[in-house]
This record gives sequence, structure tokens and C-alpha cells, in this order.
Amino acid sequence: MPKYSTDYSLPEFFAVCSARQIEDGEVVFAGIGSPLLGAMLAKQTHAPNCIIVTECGGIGPETDRTFLGIGDNVCVENAISNNSLWRLFADQQGGFIDIGMIGGAQVDKWGNLNSTAIFGDGDYYSPKTRLPGSGGANDIASSAGRFIITTPLDKRRFVERVDYITSPGYIDGPDGRTKNGLPGGGPSAIITNKAIFKFDKATGEAYLDQVKSGVTIQEVIDNVGWDLKVSSNVTEIEEPTVEQIEVVRTLDEYKIFTGDGMSKLTFENLLQMHYKAFEKKLNL
Repeated sequence: MPKYSTDYSLPEFFAVCSARQIEDGEVVFAGIGSPLLGAMLAKQTHAPNCIIVTECGGIGPETDRTFLGIGDNVCVENAISNNSLWRLFADQQGGFIDIGMIGGAQVDKWGNLNSTAIFGDGDYYSPKTRLPGSGGANDIASSAGRFIITTPLDKRRFVERVDYITSPGYIDGPDGRTKNGLPGGGPSAIITNKAIFKFDKATGEAYLDQVKSGVTIQEVIDNVGWDLKVSSNVTEIEEPTVEQIEVVRTLDEYKIFTGDGMSKLTFENLLQMHYKAFEKKLNL
């Protein structure tokens, strides 16, 4: 059997690359979707001692299927403890979260994220597009020890300056976070479908670190809206392994976040998911 997979979707690729950013023993705050799949993948492969926390307040849930939302019962299944939402975010402000994973509609060279509004020819009050907003993303970006950004590579997304800072990166330079009193360490990587960017701590700017097989450096530069810095040693992103893809597909068996499963989700098949998981635990 070959080591690497040649058949995977973009959400699966994001999950694998996100998982690789997590170290064993770390406390991980991951949003619902590919980031959480990445955290669960890491726990079931190279980082068995990482502790996943969920926005509803669950700390260290142990489950073998993906979370459908922050109100899903698996958010607290076999958890170390179940706290209130405010307590979890307070703990994050206190420095107990090592790594967070978030995304957005726009990202700039400082790692600032916009998930509030695309202005176009308008402004905050009359934007071209109104977006969902922050949720817990601002808290993660502000307070986590470091955070990872996942978003497709597109010049409309990778802009010189985001229209609105929903979630702060280095804001306007290497001392931007300190000037604004942010306790967290800031962004450490941007994961895209074509490349991975890291951040220069001396300047606070994102730079190109890795490219996907078949993607050229110039192709990445052409899809970034600022004067992108490029590492002197750009390497190729390791492809997802067969094992990693198998684990992701087991976790998201119904393709809720890696396919079109969410659009097909009904109360009846939701019950079937719960019944099947229960039967699996009982080895029926």
C-alpha cells in the first residue's frame, strides 16, 4: 500500500495540514469544521495527549465522530470537565490555550483576519457583503498562545490590508499586539490549498514557506495582494498520508464538513448517526 494518498478533497487537505501544526500535549481550541477535524486527527495519530477544548465549555472530550456544532453532545462526551462558555474564554485569556485554529474571508500580510464585512465601494455601515462576524475567533486570535489560519489562496482574500480587523494578527507590525495589550502570541501559519505561509517574528509579516506539489512560487505570488516575502528555502508540502485520510473519513463519515453532508442532514438521519455511534461503542 502506498504511503501517500492521491485522492482527497480540499477540506481533508486542510484538516491534515492543520493537524500537523499541533504538538503532543498541547491544548487546542479549534472551531467547528476542518479545524476541529484537524485537531481530532492529530489526537488520533501523532498527538494522542493533546487536549481539545470546545466553544461550549467542554474540555478534553473523547469521541470518534466529528462535532456537528457547539451544542452537539459529543462536545462533552467523556470530557475531563464541562464548563460554561465564559469560563473557557476566561481560561484562554489566562494563557491556558496553546493553539487555536480559525479562518476568514480576508487575510493580510500581518495575519489580520476579516470575517465581518467586505466594503467594496461602501463602508462598515453599507458594505458590499456582510459576513457572519467573529463568533469566538477574535478571542482565539487575541489570547491563544498562537493561532493557525486556514483559507483558500485567492487574491481577493489575500489583501494588502483587510477591510475590517475581526481577528487581530500582528495588526500593523511586530509590536502591534503589544501596543494593543493582546496577551496571545499571534498567528504562526496560514494554510491554503496551494501553499503554507509562516510569519517572521522580526517583522510580523507573512512569508512563503512551502508550496504544494505542482504549484510554482510565481503562482503563489500572483495570488497575493502584497509584496510577498519568499523563504530562501521553499520546500514542498508533504502530501496527506493514506492513514490520515482514512482517519478523517472515519471521523466525518457522513461528510458533514468534507462534503455535502450538512445539506442532507435531517432529524431522522441525525438520530441514525447517534444510534450507530452508540452501537459502535457497545460493539454491536
